[in-house]
Amino acid sequence: MPKYIPMKILSTKYSAGAFNFSMLLLRVVFGLLMITKHGYDKLVKFPTLQYQFYNFFGLGTRISLGLSIFAEVLCSLFLILGLFTRLATIPLIITMLVAIFGFNAGKPLVESEAALSYLSAYIVLLCCGPGRISIDGMINK
Repeated sequence: MPKYIPMKILSTKYSAGAFNFSMLLLRVVFGLLMITKHGYDKLVKFPTLQYQFYNFFGLGTRISLGLSIFAEVLCSLFLILGLFTRLATIPLIITMLVAIFGFNAGKPLVESEAALSYLSAYIVLLCCGPGRISIDGMINK
């Protein structure tokens, strides 16, 4: 058995290609999940949700819902494309923090599992950037 196989599996080194593909995968998966599972539903149900949505910092339910839709749909679309990626993650991070420490405050941590997963992915994207396989990467060549 060649000895480079076990060493490669245990290695902490990575290639630029692996990094760029990983960032693409992270952006697309979490962007699509956010739009399809959360943002689109809020957008379609805006007329009924606007009166019962979580009121963040006393902004009002309608404005809070609008900000949530902005983050979950528009910012997620930017994330998928890799356009203004770091900037687009900020509203998404804020939205997840509101979900964890506002809407789910006082509830068991398991209630915030999805929000914590999204938050983790968005923080990674904020720190690492979109990678080269993105519009940002093409612009900055």
